[in-house]
Amino acid sequence: MPQARLDARTLFISDIHLGSKDCKAEFLLHLLKRVDVKKLYLVGDIVDFWAMKRQIFWPAPHHQVIQQILSMARNGVEVIYIPGNHDEVMRKYRHPDVASIRIQRQAIHTTADKKRLLVLHGDVFDAETCHSKLLSFVGDHLYDFLLWLNRQTHRVRNLFGHNYWSLSAYVKSQIGKAEEVIGHYRAAALRETNKRGLDGIVCGHIHHPELVESDKLLYANTGDWVENCTALFESHEGELSLMNYTLSDAKPARFSRRRQRSYNNAA
Repeated sequence: MPQARLDARTLFISDIHLGSKDCKAEFLLHLLKRVDVKKLYLVGDIVDFWAMKRQIFWPAPHHQVIQQILSMARNGVEVIYIPGNHDEVMRKYRHPDVASIRIQRQAIHTTADKKRLLVLHGDVFDAETCHSKLLSFVGDHLYDFLLWLNRQTHRVRNLFGHNYWSLSAYVKSQIGKAEEVIGHYRAAALRETNKRGLDGIVCGHIHHPELVESDKLLYANTGDWVENCTALFESHEGELSLMNYTLSDAKPARFSRRRQRSYNNAA
């Protein structure tokens, strides 16, 4: 039985990390084939050139994700690509239309209910938040091991018919230092939003999906497709929803909305 189409005004995704062994390209491809949107924002780290410098890894699903995005652009979806730090080589391309995709450093998105949102990857806040040290409390090698363990856990769960669950994201959530750095990052993003006189910000970069309101400012982090498999949707009425997409492409898709919390003290 065919699955129902997903209809939205805008889709925001980031931190796909195509070219990395940890990318969950199959989940994203399944989502992109089901969704009908007018505008698609690619909010950085779409292709992981850092990982590909270490080892060339480009399986069919990674190529198919790129082809699906290009197909969407050719068929009338407005695609805006905002490169991140892992694909910063693309930042030098400023032509307004490359393969029907617009490449730019940042954007101001106006929602259907007239809210103005700053859209950028988020590595610009590294100097303020020491995000480069986000994983220093466990060490780069231990984090790589966590991602490897995450892949093995996913394979075993898949064999037994269980949905995807991120072991690495769970471990990070249990470490207080990670929450502290995430809070600093959120606060820096909200300060920039306030300084520009905008209503909110959409970013990625730190692989921690969130949709919260602080002092009447909206903070939306799209998450990633390495650990969390999350995307931000805007409805035709302007409502934003952060959802995860973590079932096998052979099964009916399921979306769940993330719980919203207030972080007034963080800003």
